[in-house]
Amino acid sequence: MRTSHVIESGWAKDAQQGDADAYGRLVMAHSEVARRVAYGILGNWAEADDVVQDAALAGWLAIDRFDPTRVFRPWFLRIVANAALDQLRRRRVRDGESLTDTLPTRGPGPDVAAGRALLRDRIGAAMAKLPERQRVAVMLFDGEGYSHAEIAAVLQVPEGTVRSYVFHARRALRKSLAALVEEPA
Repeated sequence: MRTSHVIESGWAKDAQQGDADAYGRLVMAHSEVARRVAYGILGNWAEADDVVQDAALAGWLAIDRFDPTRVFRPWFLRIVANAALDQLRRRRVRDGESLTDTLPTRGPGPDVAAGRALLRDRIGAAMAKLPERQRVAVMLFDGEGYSHAEIAAVLQVPEGTVRSYVFHARRALRKSLAALVEEPA
């Protein structure tokens, strides 16, 4: 659900006055993209959902520090991205390796599902090789359609740094996935 900055600014002001429903509307307006950002970092939908919930609570506790004249989305996505990166670090310490995806039980035939799963695994492996910030930047830019400026606000880095992250991530992905183009279908 896309809302205008004017509407969100009013909700933010109400939330700063203690209106939990207004804050809930703000979070719900951006919950789907927040979930995708968390998944892009973690590669696990269940963990992504948990991170978004944790980030929503953290945002509520810090709402008094939000400037309602600014756009809420980058502020909230910065909280989500930081929470997801923290979760990823905790997981790496705890597990030592990532969990594997499972094949869906419904959908296309086994040959198509197997091909998609193989492609998804290869892309996931290539993305996993990227440094965290490059992975987040390219996922937000190419996957979600965010501008360099919006990503810079989320990652709290200069816009030129985001451009560099996206460039280097794309170059690394092209190199990692080049074998897919050369393989017969």
